[in-house]
Amino acid sequence: MVSIEHLTIEFSARPLLTDVSFVVNPKDRIALVGKNGAGKSTLLKTIAGQQRPTSGVVAVQKGVTVGYLPQVMRLDDGRTVMQEAETAFADVREQQERIAALQEQIAERDDYESDDYMQLLEAFTRENDRLTVMGGQNYRAELERTLQGLGFRREDFDRPTSEFSGGWRMRIELAKLLLRQPDLLLLDEPTNHLDIGSIRWLEQFLAQRAGAVILVSHDRAFVNNVTSRTIEITCGRINDYRVRYDEYVVLREERRATQLRAYENQQREIAEARDFIERFRYKPTKSNQVQSRIRMLEKIVPVEIDEVDTSRLHLKFPPCERSGDYPVLCDEVGKRYGDHQVLSGVNLTIRRGEKVAFVGNNGEGKSTLVKCIMDEIPFDGQLKVGHNVQIGYFAQNQAQLLDDGVTVFDTIDRVARGDMRLKIRDLLGAFMFGGEASDKLVRVLSGGERSRLAMIRLLLEPVNFLILDEPTNHLDMQSKDVLKQAIQQFDGTAIIVSHDRDFLDGLVERVYEFAGGRVREYIGGIYDYLSQTRDASAPTTPSVQRPSQPTATAAAADEPARAPLTYQEQKEQAKRVRRAQKAVADSEVRISTLEQQIADIEQRLSTPEGAADSTLFVRHSELQRELDEAMAEWERSSEELELLKTNSQ
Repeated sequence: MVSIEHLTIEFSARPLLTDVSFVVNPKDRIALVGKNGAGKSTLLKTIAGQQRPTSGVVAVQKGVTVGYLPQVMRLDDGRTVMQEAETAFADVREQQERIAALQEQIAERDDYESDDYMQLLEAFTRENDRLTVMGGQNYRAELERTLQGLGFRREDFDRPTSEFSGGWRMRIELAKLLLRQPDLLLLDEPTNHLDIGSIRWLEQFLAQRAGAVILVSHDRAFVNNVTSRTIEITCGRINDYRVRYDEYVVLREERRATQLRAYENQQREIAEARDFIERFRYKPTKSNQVQSRIRMLEKIVPVEIDEVDTSRLHLKFPPCERSGDYPVLCDEVGKRYGDHQVLSGVNLTIRRGEKVAFVGNNGEGKSTLVKCIMDEIPFDGQLKVGHNVQIGYFAQNQAQLLDDGVTVFDTIDRVARGDMRLKIRDLLGAFMFGGEASDKLVRVLSGGERSRLAMIRLLLEPVNFLILDEPTNHLDMQSKDVLKQAIQQFDGTAIIVSHDRDFLDGLVERVYEFAGGRVREYIGGIYDYLSQTRDASAPTTPSVQRPSQPTATAAAADEPARAPLTYQEQKEQAKRVRRAQKAVADSEVRISTLEQQIADIEQRLSTPEGAADSTLFVRHSELQRELDEAMAEWERSSEELELLKTNSQ
């Protein structure tokens, strides 16, 4: 469908991607992974035709359409939500206008028997049939379903797009892209501004209705649920794994371990050869051996080891003072903006040491309640912050509140106090701002870098109550893992507002759902909550009472003694036994063949050439799965054979 051939992309003579080749097939679900700056977004732009490569080609099959959702976009503010979304059906609207024009011509004519009139009717029928094929009869319903799936309410449809935040306007662009139904979807961080409900809807849409998909995302759960193939960008090249992300992580570790072994073996051989050359360089009797080893060293192709981002985000919150037993108590808390009731009758109690999650659709009041707790806005009801509670607040727009005109170092120097001012360089280095990076101006930092810098500011003062509003936005998977571990080890209380299921999993012990102005409490983790809400939203089916069936033991006890088998029955039984014996033998042959193939691949992987071949790792994984299936089949056939032999006795 789409073929990327020998693609090379350079910036200022620095190669970003070198000789990249792969093929995108219909219904492929591809995750594009790699460390920040590896070239993931650049590759998507090149496939979309928005950037030209230094060399190589992107060959798109004739008739194949490509849709691209970038991380940052500019939107037109002159339309309503519905009008903007309808631009996805521009061809349908044009077709409707053509049909309306034909209808007007027909209404004005009265020469019903003329050839011109008949041709006009035929044209109207033909164009109307074409509109039906285009889906123009029900496109409005499809458009409304998509907007609602992405979190819009019906009352939002006629609101100007200028009234919405950047995240909601990104949803409009995503809706338009999905409605066009391109053959290949290129999605760059599509979940950044989606809530859990919208992410789950998007997962189902991509699984059931999308063509091929290539996506870049730091949402591990979303990537695992959507994709089945992982293309890794490393050292300017790609490794293609035909497995989902979690399996890729395992295979990558195996691949790198094999590469390290091969590298160590090669270094040992090189050291031995050099030692031999140095020892016998001036002995005439060893001159041939010395020259042979010199030629060998010249021919050695160094074993490459996949690059790994060895810098680590060492995030540790300082020890905190003990707070009261109940850091937050809400009693009938409410908040209204004009005629819009955001929150009503909120009652909740957060205990010391708890980690809880605030979840729900955007605009349902999660950040509003956080602002009430922070006493940033007036509210109705009673809200009490407990004794000795020291709050550390990471706002959703915290990264944007940084001063663009100062350096990274000065940003921290302005808020550091006491001995901490002597440790600023060390602290910045722990957050991957070591060396020259600490002298960068804030304005040139990426979204993830700004978020990390804002998190450093949060660490500078000891707190016992964390409120983190979307802390993982723009953080990569590694940074999110380290942040999650730090919060788990934090001995204070935490409220986490997040839509990232993988981040919340194993982190929170209680979930508060915001919906319809109300807040509902769920005991358990994020997947316990999702399971309960899924069951609650599913239509219930009345159970049907069926007559009870006797158990196998009871049936066997009630069964009379079997009569001897007839000659014909004995023949049939013997035939079944032979079939079962053949199935067992075939399984054993297949198991033996697969084991030999696996052994051959493992032998090749032990060589430098094999260690550099990513397809061998994928093939090894496929053969291992086939071996597991063959073993399971052998067990079933063996059990069936034993049962047949027992019945024959």
